[in-house]
Amino acid sequence: QVHMVESGGGSVQAGESLTLSCAASESFFQLRSMGWYRQAPGKQRELVATISSTGATNYADSVKGRFAISRDNAKNMVYLQMNSLKPEDTAVYFCNVRYNPTNWGQGTQVTVSS
Repeated sequence: QVHMVESGGGSVQAGESLTLSCAASESFFQLRSMGWYRQAPGKQRELVATISSTGATNYADSVKGRFAISRDNAKNMVYLQMNSLKPEDTAVYFCNVRYNPTNWGQGTQVTVSS
């Protein structure tokens, strides 16, 4: 089982940046495609960015051009650089494996005010 601990959230103004970090505890982490997900109040959890084991990335249209996902396989870490933040980015952010995610962590709250 993979366990994730997310950090780096906070409260910012629109247009500012944040970098989220995710520590994954699994010896086969480097073989897994990973993703950042978010869940806004009253909404379903959505996938916003993915990164394959070889570093190929993909983004939801809502964050394309503003967010960047990266990973450090040596450290079992996944990152999400978020630029030009908007109020609609306000959510709890989670990281997990890209396919069939289970064992969700606590997530990290991101609040963007206008």
